[in-house]
Amino acid sequence: MSYLSVSAPAKINLYLAVRGRRPDGYHEIETWMQKIDLMDTLHLRERESGITLACPGSELPVDSSNLAFRAAKAFFRHTGIGKGVEIVLEKRIPVAAGLGGGSSDAAAVLCGLEKLFQIKLEAESMRGIALTLGADVPFFTSKYSAVWATGIGDILHDVSPLEHLWILLVNPGVKVPTKWVYENFALTTKGNPYILGREQIHGNLLDFSLRDGKSLLFNDLESVTISRYPDIEVIKQKMVVNGARVALMSGSGPTVFGLFDNRDDVMNSFHLFQQQYGNVFLATPMVCDK
Repeated sequence: MSYLSVSAPAKINLYLAVRGRRPDGYHEIETWMQKIDLMDTLHLRERESGITLACPGSELPVDSSNLAFRAAKAFFRHTGIGKGVEIVLEKRIPVAAGLGGGSSDAAAVLCGLEKLFQIKLEAESMRGIALTLGADVPFFTSKYSAVWATGIGDILHDVSPLEHLWILLVNPGVKVPTKWVYENFALTTKGNPYILGREQIHGNLLDFSLRDGKSLLFNDLESVTISRYPDIEVIKQKMVVNGARVALMSGSGPTVFGLFDNRDDVMNSFHLFQQQYGNVFLATPMVCDK
């Protein structure tokens, strides 16, 4: 095999609580993540040596500052394979949008190179490489459709995926660096020792229902991102008015997703938001083969 194409799905955060800051600067979180069928596509072709990356139609960098490039470099360094790869990345997931696109691209490169060079990394080796690239990358290298993640988002617990729902995603067209959001997230002060974040979810996530979802689903990081981009709150409210059972910002934002259980409602909302925003997508939850 000298050539193959792989898909890199986006994710949404159905729940995200920040529990505290670690000495290394990262934050302890609890989050419920679900893969969705909004995807980038990566084409990998074997080379005699070296790594090349192209992102046609995108302003993304094509050097080692791109996670896909860094993933390939980490793969060859770890495996010792004396070859190279040509990567063509077709972007569909918005950049710096809270949907995990860069992390998913990196994971797709790692998994694609396994197939391209017909080797199988041990699970712990793959997780170790993935974690050097970003906290979300282990989720995307996993076979899980949905997870309850703790630590910095890297300790994964398999949960049942959402099913029988339509997902509307609206990106207001601004880029929000994850690092900036966490740096501006107020954790504790001497006058207020309360650490922001709702009470930990108790019980079984498999019992989740949309009827109860409005009290269950939330995102601690909304307060930071909405303070700079108030249009996010407007989008959330419009989604609910137009039939979404729940509307929430994903990750560090700014993308807002709405969960719909009625096809007519989601289609009407899709056309409504398309009139105002350029990045509007319809998606469904992914159910991965394990």
